[in-house]
This record gives sequence, structure tokens and C-alpha cells, in this order.
Amino acid sequence: MVFSLPTFTAGMVLSISLIMAIGPQNAHVLRMGLQRQHLWLTVAVCAVADIALIGLGVLSLAQLGGLSDKLHGALVGAGMLFLTVYGWQAFQRFLHPTALVLNQPEEAKAEAGARAGRVQAAPVTRRQALLSALAFSWLNPHAWLDTAVLIGTASLAYGQGSTTFGLGAAAGSLLWFLSLGVAAFWLGRRLNSLHVWRALDAGVALMMWGTVVWLALSLVS
Repeated sequence: MVFSLPTFTAGMVLSISLIMAIGPQNAHVLRMGLQRQHLWLTVAVCAVADIALIGLGVLSLAQLGGLSDKLHGALVGAGMLFLTVYGWQAFQRFLHPTALVLNQPEEAKAEAGARAGRVQAAPVTRRQALLSALAFSWLNPHAWLDTAVLIGTASLAYGQGSTTFGLGAAAGSLLWFLSLGVAAFWLGRRLNSLHVWRALDAGVALMMWGTVVWLALSLVS
């Protein structure tokens, strides 16, 4: 493999441009960061899952010509179900908003919660956090179609430099999720209010259900 900085940079730019929109995966990272629950585990799992898809696309799917119709339909169906349920959960949080008491001693949490009408975030185990991050990464059809297929196909244009392109795309994914994790951690203390949580949950619900509609239309078109 001959390393080429322009090829590496092209892969990085394409990768970041594909994942920078606030999709299900990014929204989940933000929420875990705001709740102060297993943020860096979530960031690591999302980044590794994305890199795995990039590797799959660059090394195999592009050469195979993409996903089969049956696998495509199965991925879309599973994604629609997952996004519908998660959108409903976000909508319920929108209807019944609560700000969270974050990263304080137990006594301070109880006192602050009673004073401000806030509640402590429901505890999430490491296993639950890991499985949730994997679900948001691999049950989202856009992650497969955009990350694996699009990046894999784009890498073909670079011939023998396709591996360098893939490494750049992987580096872009890692850079993005690290930056998103830092932003979520920094914002956690500053944006913990009913208005912010309600706006976030409303946006997430609309985005999830809008994606479901778009996916349904893509199946019948």
C-alpha cells in the first residue's frame, strides 16, 4: 500500500460528511453524554462499529456491487421497526419532560432534584450501553447504505489507493465521534433544562419517524 495524503484526506472528508447530520446514532451519543452514562464506552462502540462498516464496504461490498435485494429489504425493515419504537420513546419523553440531576453526590442529587423538580437518570449498565450503541450503529439502514456501500464504492475510484481511502474514512469516523463525545460532555452541565430536553426529544422523534416514512417510500418506489 502506497500512502497518499490527498487520498487519505478525501476518505476522511467523505466519512465526516456522511455522519455529521444528527441521525439516530449521533442523537444517542448526545443523550448518553447529557445523562453522564457510559459516554466514552458509547463513543468507542459507535466508532468501532462505523469503522467495521467502512472496512466491509472497502474490502468487500464495493467489489460485490452492493447489497442483495433481500438483504437490503431486511435491513430496511429492521431499521424501520427500530426507529419507530425509538421515536415513540422520544415522543413520550417530549410529552412528559424532565431535566436530569447529573454527576453529583447522592445527597446533592436528592436535594437538587427536590428543589428543581428534576429526576435522576435511570441507571444504564455497561452491557445495556454497549448493546444500545451497537443497535443504533447496525440497525440503521443509512449506516449500511451510506457508510458501507457509498464509501466502498467511492474507494474504487482510487484503485490501489482504496485502502488508504478507507483508512482516511475510518479516521474521519473516529475523529467525529470523539468530537461529538467531548461536545456532549461539555454541554451536559450547561444545557440540562426542561426546554432543552424537550426540544431534543421532539427533534429526535420527528427525525426518526421522518426517516421511517422515507424508508417506506423507498421500498414501494
